[in-house]
Amino acid sequence: MKNVYWLASFLLMITVGLSAQESADSESGNLNVKMDLQNPSREINDGTARIVVSGGQAPYKYKWSEKNTSLDAQKATGIIEGMQYSVEVSDASGEKVVKEFTIPAESITEIFNSRVQPAVDFLGNILFWDPFATIGIYDPVVYTDQKEIPIPNWDATTNKTYSLKRWLVEENNSVKEGDKIAIVETDTGEEIEVFSDVNGTLTHLVDEGGVIFNPNATSDVIEQNAHMLAQIRYDDPQPLLHPNGEIRKNTIPFIVIWLILGSIFFTFRLGFINIRGFKHSIELAKGKYDDPDAPGTITHFQAMATAVSATVGLGNIAGVAVAISLGGAGATFWMFTAGFFGMSLKFVECTLGVKYRFINNEGRIFGGPMNYLRYGLEKRNLRSLGKFLAVFFAILGVGASFGGGNMLQSNQAFKIVAEQIPLLQGHGFWFGIGFSILVGIVIIGGINSIARVTSKVVPFMAIVYILGCLTVIAVNFENIGGAFSAIFNGAFSASAMKGGLIGVLIIGLQRAAFSSEAGVGSAAIAHSASKTNNPIADGFTSLVEPFIDTMVVCTMTALVLIFTGMHEVDSLGGVELTSDAFGSVISWFPAVLALAVFLFAFSTMVSWSYYGMRSWTYLFGKSKKSELIYKVLFLIFVVVGASTSLGAVLSFSDMMILAMSFPNIIGLYIMSSEIREDLREYWHKLHNGELFINPKYKKA
Repeated sequence: MKNVYWLASFLLMITVGLSAQESADSESGNLNVKMDLQNPSREINDGTARIVVSGGQAPYKYKWSEKNTSLDAQKATGIIEGMQYSVEVSDASGEKVVKEFTIPAESITEIFNSRVQPAVDFLGNILFWDPFATIGIYDPVVYTDQKEIPIPNWDATTNKTYSLKRWLVEENNSVKEGDKIAIVETDTGEEIEVFSDVNGTLTHLVDEGGVIFNPNATSDVIEQNAHMLAQIRYDDPQPLLHPNGEIRKNTIPFIVIWLILGSIFFTFRLGFINIRGFKHSIELAKGKYDDPDAPGTITHFQAMATAVSATVGLGNIAGVAVAISLGGAGATFWMFTAGFFGMSLKFVECTLGVKYRFINNEGRIFGGPMNYLRYGLEKRNLRSLGKFLAVFFAILGVGASFGGGNMLQSNQAFKIVAEQIPLLQGHGFWFGIGFSILVGIVIIGGINSIARVTSKVVPFMAIVYILGCLTVIAVNFENIGGAFSAIFNGAFSASAMKGGLIGVLIIGLQRAAFSSEAGVGSAAIAHSASKTNNPIADGFTSLVEPFIDTMVVCTMTALVLIFTGMHEVDSLGGVELTSDAFGSVISWFPAVLALAVFLFAFSTMVSWSYYGMRSWTYLFGKSKKSELIYKVLFLIFVVVGASTSLGAVLSFSDMMILAMSFPNIIGLYIMSSEIREDLREYWHKLHNGELFINPKYKKA
């Protein structure tokens, strides 16, 4: 079988071309286009395409199918090997040449990546489909009636002070694209010419001789778009464009609608249980109602810690940084709001996870959405639907545990740790071996071992991270009013540069939905092992999880980025952006952040190993042998994730986590009346003092 695979790979390489470098020529009249295609390494997604043009009439424009490549760029980078792209070259006279090209995929990982990418695109088209735009309820095109003119080549991390030396065009005068409008001067005496890049009417934002941006003025650092010096108002609203010239559109992804509507529905259906039940949730987590004789194997706190450990992770550090850089400070408000409503959705799924769990004669527990989807719907004469949804959920759960819950974590953990320990660079395989041993020590012991570890690791890593955030906030405490003002103003009057109000709202909601996993059903698997006689009690315990994950940790990350001005940086990756934000205040904190990321990744992996194992045993049997096979496979994927670049594979498996919400929330809607009745009975018992109270909490 192995020989067949290698033979197929060899034939495929012949088909796409044996050389890592290709040249192609195209002609159209006097316009000649030559392409130089490069595959510089065996790493994925690092192909380059460069264009050399002769003839025609300069200047030339290059419209790449890759949206992030500028119209003026002769070279496109970050190309996926084995995928087809195109570029349209045009000259000043309007003559055009269209060239399609493919960077040959040579290594096994490049070939595999290019074959999985279509599956990623297919699943993405489903998850991120916009039903409202499809049926014409709103125009998804992002329009703006003005263009803000920034300091040329400005960098958010700059230490230079910029002043407006001289205006060359009076205010309210018309300007055309290419007109010189001002001279900017730095504190080192450097003069910079400012040109208009659009046609319209000029408005001055800074007086002649005034300071545009001062990096030592905290208001400038926090304020969004403080580096703008002018506005040009269009005669008619114009659509915003991607760097390649394509029209920018906002979408309202179906998956976000699905999760947010579910959160809002259950918040109202259960009478704002996220507010009414919060105090009781804390009491349960503290152990006030822990009954040592109740069925189950872990305490309420351990169940909560296991669930939180799976959600508090890279998404809270890297994901929030990406959301803030794309949506600005205003995305924080919508992130917080979505976390608030997500508490109710978590309540419902975790309650059902305990109610429909199965405990065998050996005391091993099997629970989660697979059980309540099958047996809960069977009670309502929906047996066939229940079996289908349960199997669908379990398949997605296994895939998600190997990808987003495993390979993605080990991959990112290796990258950030290797930055702090250069000796590790290039040794991802051995890092993966060591990491898999650590993970294996924990997961071989089952849910009890996982719960013991996460109940210690989660509080420690959360305290370290939050203390770091609070330190940054304390250093800049006098700016807290300005920061929250930027968040609120950005949420309701978002600048067009960040995609408009809908764009900011969706980015915030999307980040919260991805971060807390409310509605995904994963936490219900952890809570199914809780020691309790009252399933509703675990619903209450789970209320705290989105609060910690999204409303506290995500907000803390966002505040750090806003306080340090990193919400204006577009060129850095997520973890790197957050690391630089901390490093700008605490020089040594990036090393601590690397440790936190490692612990976040570790705790996420051990929790997801349990989620995936319960999905696996639902599909392949509940024997210990079946569990052992899954655990071995899981540990192999730890090594694969750390030692290999698998971009499309990771993207696809990460999307499977979101896809889990489809079967899960369908079942939750159908069983909503059952939850409401169980909640009514539980409240009655609580208010009448009929619940077990741990003796150490009883008054003498």
